[in-house]
Amino acid sequence: MTLRINDEVPNFSAETTLGNINFHDWIGNSWVVLFSHPKDFTPVCTTELGSVATLKTEFKKRNTKIIGISVDGVTDHKSWTKDIESFSGSTIDYPLIGDPNLEIVKLFDMLPADSGDTCEGRTPADNATARSVFLIGPDKKIKATLTYPMSTGRNFIEILRILDSIKLTADEQVATPANWKDGEDVIILPTVSDEDAKNKYENGWNSPLPYIRLVKQPR
Repeated sequence: MTLRINDEVPNFSAETTLGNINFHDWIGNSWVVLFSHPKDFTPVCTTELGSVATLKTEFKKRNTKIIGISVDGVTDHKSWTKDIESFSGSTIDYPLIGDPNLEIVKLFDMLPADSGDTCEGRTPADNATARSVFLIGPDKKIKATLTYPMSTGRNFIEILRILDSIKLTADEQVATPANWKDGEDVIILPTVSDEDAKNKYENGWNSPLPYIRLVKQPR
């Protein structure tokens, strides 16, 4: 099944390092970042999981839950967590999903259906496509996806930037221009009429082109 932006994220039940979950119930009314890993005890992924742990207060400020998934079982995850905490100096207090039967990575179209039904004997290279990030809204719909090669560590500052942007769109009906950073000018969505925009932005906007309406970022 191919997953696209605005699709409802698949639901599943799974064992995690923090207990069993039903994914939709676990999401609740939060935003979610789900990020996947091809195998436990891999170097780039170790740095990533540690990086997320150091940013937990930033995600919490954004009402965002973090959850990881790796193509191994929870027992291995718990052992790996000790290495991650030693490397990063931060506690891994978000759940890691066990997927030893490859069911969830297939559900999310990160591995083909004919990949077998066990993680045993598989190398990280066999699972190289399990390197995706899904940003999910409280409505359980996918808002953004990114997929990285195994050799490139993910930029979680950029993921926070994307999260800020999509939350602004949801709350304020604005878009963000190229290389936007929090606090910079934003773009009024084309779906908002000039009349409605005038009611919201009393000081007007800047139009460098007829179809671009720039305003200060709403707070």
